[in-house]
Amino acid sequence: MADKKKPTQDLSVLGAAELQKELHQALDKRAKMEFQHNVAPLKNPLELRHLRREIARLKTYLHQKEAAK
Repeated sequence: MADKKKPTQDLSVLGAAELQKELHQALDKRAKMEFQHNVAPLKNPLELRHLRREIARLKTYLHQKEAAK
C-alpha cells in the first residue's frame, strides 16, 4: 500500500514570525472546518485531527524558538 502522508515543510528552519503566521492561519482554518462540521458532516473528518496535530507542532516549534532566546 502506498504511503499517503503529505510532505511537510521543515518547521525548524522558520523564524518565530513565520511560525506565528502559520499558526494563525491553521487556527483560522480549524475554526472554519469545525463550524462546517457542526453544520454538516465533513467528507473527511480526519482532516480535523491532522489540523489539530499540525497546530500542536507549530506551537511546539514556536515555544522552542522562544526558549532559545
